[in-house]
Amino acid sequence: MIALLKRDLKLAVRAGGGFGLGLAFFLIVIVLVPFGVGPDAAVLTRIAPGMLWVAALLAALLSLDRIFALDFEDGSLPLLATSPLPLEGVTLIKGVAHWVTTGLPLTLAAPVLGFLLNLEPGAYVWLFASLALGTPALSMIGAFGAALTVGVKRGGLLMSLLVLPLYVPTLIFGAEAVRRGADGLDASVPMLMVAGITLGCFALLPFAAAAALRVNLR
Repeated sequence: MIALLKRDLKLAVRAGGGFGLGLAFFLIVIVLVPFGVGPDAAVLTRIAPGMLWVAALLAALLSLDRIFALDFEDGSLPLLATSPLPLEGVTLIKGVAHWVTTGLPLTLAAPVLGFLLNLEPGAYVWLFASLALGTPALSMIGAFGAALTVGVKRGGLLMSLLVLPLYVPTLIFGAEAVRRGADGLDASVPMLMVAGITLGCFALLPFAAAAALRVNLR
């Protein structure tokens, strides 16, 4: 499993579809927001928690189609399906690799970009913590969506339509945690909800994604 994780990380860096693309999109969205809503500091402060989470979610969405597509195109996915490593483990590693190359950089960059939206000082810790807990769920849900659409020509749009509704609970509770932190309120409840969603995704979705891959590889 460690060897597969290292291989996927190398492929993600060489293909250029994770680290750089997600961060660039995240930066562009956050930079453009003040131009769209105006320079009013009060307005930016009010929308900052939601905008940071929406931008991170969309940035994570960009590279989802690459989770299984490269392996499917070069013929290595059927080999992985017949290897001693269970297909559930393969899907889990794919989700972890996507998080390391996409979710983790977004989590580290978000507090820095929060300055551009005049985020309240008390919200930075909650922003980092909520993204650290929530972005793994985004990657695992994305791996499930990629498994459903693997082999489908131009399946990126279909996958987005399938995945985005599943992202909504994580978005709601993650942004709410940051919003409560900005207002000086206790954000432990939405943080627990985000953690529960992530744990549930990692407990259930590897099996669902593996089942979808088996169907598509027949």
